[in-house]
Amino acid sequence: MAETTTRAAEPRGFRSAELGWPELHRIPHPPRRLPLLGDVLGVNRATPLQDSLRFARQLGPIYRRKAFNREFVFVWGADLVADLADESRFAKHVGLGVANLRPVAGDGLFTAYNHEPNWQLAHDVLAPGFSREAMEAYHPLMLAVAGRLTDHWDREQAAGRSVDVPGDMTKLTLETIARTGFGHDFGSFERDRPHPFVTAMVGTLTYAQRLNSVPFPALLRRAAQRNADDIAYLNRMVDDLVRARRAAGGGGDLLDRMLETAHPETGERLSPENVRRQVITFLVAGHETTSGALSFALHYLSRHPEVAARARAEVDRVWGSAAVPGYDQVAKLRYVRRVLDESLRLWPTAPAFAREAVEDTVLAGRHPMRRGAWTLVLTPMLQRDPEVWGADAERFDPDRFDPKAVRSRPPHVFKPFGTGARACIGRQFALHEATLVLGLLLRRYELRADPGYRLSVTERLTLMPEGLRLHLERRAGSGATAAPVADPEEAPAASESRCPVSGAGD
Repeated sequence: MAETTTRAAEPRGFRSAELGWPELHRIPHPPRRLPLLGDVLGVNRATPLQDSLRFARQLGPIYRRKAFNREFVFVWGADLVADLADESRFAKHVGLGVANLRPVAGDGLFTAYNHEPNWQLAHDVLAPGFSREAMEAYHPLMLAVAGRLTDHWDREQAAGRSVDVPGDMTKLTLETIARTGFGHDFGSFERDRPHPFVTAMVGTLTYAQRLNSVPFPALLRRAAQRNADDIAYLNRMVDDLVRARRAAGGGGDLLDRMLETAHPETGERLSPENVRRQVITFLVAGHETTSGALSFALHYLSRHPEVAARARAEVDRVWGSAAVPGYDQVAKLRYVRRVLDESLRLWPTAPAFAREAVEDTVLAGRHPMRRGAWTLVLTPMLQRDPEVWGADAERFDPDRFDPKAVRSRPPHVFKPFGTGARACIGRQFALHEATLVLGLLLRRYELRADPGYRLSVTERLTLMPEGLRLHLERRAGSGATAAPVADPEEAPAASESRCPVSGAGD
């Protein structure tokens, strides 16, 4: 088995910052801290991430906040995050929000503690499911699901209705991961309301976030019962899916790998309970974050018609008159990928990841940390750091991901998929799916924003634009364009996600 990230006898459970940061007093905190309550003035429990970004702008690249008896350290400065990326001194920390999902996901890839052996076992068994060969096999299924989306959008456009972008992107990405990974069809586009799986998933994510902001979980007794019901539904649905697969036989997908594949070195297999947890992890993480990424990208494309026109021209040039794009043609959409990367820079839909010290150390030579001390990296602020991204870091500009611009930046400043050994296993799946879908939609439609809409971001551990609707116009002759011409950007695509869905890590 590959070397594991496990280290024996690691400190466990929530550790308030004063236990691990010997010089915590040197780290700034918001003014007007209240006895017992902490830094709660002016915050909104529905927008903890956006509140954290506001404090980050006020307090600088490292700061702390206290809520009741819990103290947290937040980091976003580029030099600090680069040091936290050192895998010899730091590892993934399963922070409070992620730990709150363990009742449903257990030791699945995203929520497993470093000391739990099933993370390495599942990672080694499932990683080949995201190889190039596997991705090519998923491509036709992705196209089929995208066709269901465009059929739906054609009907809405013909009826003169705007489209619900976050709702439809959620349907799209749920069907994509369900069909490619597990051979299951939720029938999302045939439903007037979200599938019960989506309702239960949103319920568990929302409850996990609420737990972060209350001093005593007993205060959420009724919400806890709803959460238990949501978890029971998710478990029953996945158990039924697995039972049907065992009865029907193999499908050559991720579920088959979970059920049939032994570790190549040890011969170990995933237990039935862990299979359930991995399926739930992939169904949730494999669609929730990608739907947000697509939604933000479509918002920015509708607000920047010059960017949309340039991206659309690239799609027409690269895909030409082909009825549907081949697998290799998706990676040639360099500028479309830049649009996606820039959207992920401003609004990484998994907006934070936590790192903990695996030994006593000093962060960036300035801040002592004891073994087990941890910090939360605010990815949206890291990716807005003006010292790295310029004084206009808040502005949407896909050319920040031009190859020359990428090479000019230091490493570890673009982290929408987390970092290190526990970075998201499905990132290439998510990027291929999202680039493909953006290309198909640009090829088919002109996207018209509602002039009165102002971006509002809803938080449920992941981020999503709230209430985003777009008006569509069908392009004349969409889908059959001029023959392809030479691509001026034939050099290999540049990206700061250099590794070959997703949450900000496994």
